[in-house]
Amino acid sequence: MGQMGWMSRTRHWNRVLAGAAAVCCLATILVFAPGFLSPDSLDQLRQAEGKKPLTDWHPPVLSLVWRALIAVTGTLTAMLVVQALVLWGALWVLARCVADLTGRRGASLAVLGIGLAPYVLTFAGVVWKDVHAAQALLAACAVALTGLRIRDRDVRPAVRWGLLWLGVLFLAYAMLVRKNAFVAALPVFVLLVLTLWRGPGRGTWVRCTAALAAALVVPAAAISLFARPLQTEQGAQIMLDDLVHVLRVDELRSADVSPALRDRLVASARECERIGALSDAYWACYARPADGLRGDAGEITSLWLREMGGHLPQYVQYRLRLFATLLFETGYPYKAGITRNDLRIEVAHPRLEDMLGSYVKGMVADLPWLFRGWFWLAVALVLAVRPGRGAFAAPVRALGVSAAAYILGYLPIMPATDYRYVYWPAVAGTLGLLLLWAGRGAPPPRPAARGAATGRPVTEHQPADAAGQ
Repeated sequence: MGQMGWMSRTRHWNRVLAGAAAVCCLATILVFAPGFLSPDSLDQLRQAEGKKPLTDWHPPVLSLVWRALIAVTGTLTAMLVVQALVLWGALWVLARCVADLTGRRGASLAVLGIGLAPYVLTFAGVVWKDVHAAQALLAACAVALTGLRIRDRDVRPAVRWGLLWLGVLFLAYAMLVRKNAFVAALPVFVLLVLTLWRGPGRGTWVRCTAALAAALVVPAAAISLFARPLQTEQGAQIMLDDLVHVLRVDELRSADVSPALRDRLVASARECERIGALSDAYWACYARPADGLRGDAGEITSLWLREMGGHLPQYVQYRLRLFATLLFETGYPYKAGITRNDLRIEVAHPRLEDMLGSYVKGMVADLPWLFRGWFWLAVALVLAVRPGRGAFAAPVRALGVSAAAYILGYLPIMPATDYRYVYWPAVAGTLGLLLLWAGRGAPPPRPAARGAATGRPVTEHQPADAAGQ
């Protein structure tokens, strides 16, 4: 009777969590409808609707997914609905795992409440690649904790491999939608394998890695072969920033490039200095030709390769200065509604948008450190170094490493200093802190019988009960 009563209470609490997640999901859709859109978002929407050619300036996978959703549902709001479902679905799974593994209802409710934190909710319904990457990584973490729940149970191999494939699909999408998410996805991938199998063998690692590679390479190749996005040479944007901020004007004036590019570089350096633009020179200071960077990319790359080696101290100083700005002067913590556009798209519920803006901007004013890169980098490093010894030690460490790697990975490639570049570290850091707290006093999952859930075959000399697992 006691066991049945405990199971009944557990099912009841799971329904409570599911109901709360559903309400929060619906509220998120209502507040953000039809989805908050910046100029970047609107550009990708035009590509999704076929009003502009598909390009690789932004990840084509996002526009293609949006195109498919619009084709199926007939509304651009479908992308917002998917974002809300992934966010709150992942948080519900994580909350349920915490409740099941620790028995702590308060901790599980706190995990679900991550989505209501101002620094998380601020971008929850903004259609950005940064948000998609963060939500996909969060969903992969939810799959990993599900694996932790069943790791030492007698479940069919197909269940483990099904969860593995679900997790790697989320990870692959995160990397396709945000290329530098690769460094954040790897620790989560390792966590995924280690939570699904206790002490996986070499063969299991090889098969799991092959699954991740396939989930990443196959869609990337398909997009390249069939969608054929227009190549924009967007990577040259970072090199342009370095050139106009590292080289002096007289050095740019004598650069071994075409006269037209030389004039644009000189004018860009002067304009950036005049307006005080520390980064994002392509949009802030550069006289963009009709073909964007496609015509200039080759010369910009060659000039960068020739000059940066001879200006290494200046280059390092510039990149450190820019990185310090990201850490200590993190900007753009809130995207207000929908940028004015010619598509006649407006926020569906302006008063709800105003309410959200008051909440987020008020918290930015009262607790600015929650929106600063330095704080989430510090949290990430603490989690990576001191994950504790409780039930969630491995997930806590993986989240810390993932968040720290993501922030530090921006050092050489950062185009701006926006909060969205630390959005995943903020989500991961919060989850890691709550798991660290929830896992204290809760013992790590005990090993199963010898040979169970290891990914290695069980020999005939083992006891029958172990072989049966």
